[in-house]
Amino acid sequence: MTSQAHVIKTRLPDPAPSPQRLLAQVHAALGEIKARDVVEIDVRGKTSIADFLVVASGTSTRHVKAVADEVVKFAKKCGVMPLGVEGEREAEWVLVDLGDVIVHVMLPRVREFYALERLWTVGDQPPEEPAAS
Repeated sequence: MTSQAHVIKTRLPDPAPSPQRLLAQVHAALGEIKARDVVEIDVRGKTSIADFLVVASGTSTRHVKAVADEVVKFAKKCGVMPLGVEGEREAEWVLVDLGDVIVHVMLPRVREFYALERLWTVGDQPPEEPAAS
């Protein structure tokens, strides 16, 4: 009696998108929901927590939350599950941790108070505004 070997094929997960591809998805999400004053900060070589920080403003707590939700939706579309989302309840500052890219969505007054752009670019050239799409 001969036995037949059954081959089980498993689908390997898609590789994680590059930080640049993920960054493009983040910018697409921010543009879709009309986030304001978007700044991208390259933190490679400054920290091991991420490659890029993206800081954006919302016009109200409702808009801040909607912007963060849109970032999560676009990230999931390209196969990235957020490592964490913090601050949704108050929605004055929502942080979306996508691993290589961390997105901060803030009310303008909160953004001005914490000045993340200045904190991460001390001694650098000012962060470049992303090219308009």
